[in-house]
Amino acid sequence: MFAQYRRKQIAELRPWVDGDLMVGISVSAEDRRAGSPKAGDMIARNPKNHADQWLVAAAYFADNFEPV
Repeated sequence: MFAQYRRKQIAELRPWVDGDLMVGISVSAEDRRAGSPKAGDMIARNPKNHADQWLVAAAYFADNFEPV
């Protein structure tokens, strides 16, 4: 069963830009079907392991993140 959790730490993200090499950046099948990577998407990284990176879709980013 799913439960709700609040994030406790600061996230590290940067905008996706056209021409980004997506090598080593995870993109979910759902996001790929929705046309990602695309303008407005963000690339997140694990602050403790910068090699661990994944795409955050623009709509999810807008709904869940704000600058610190």
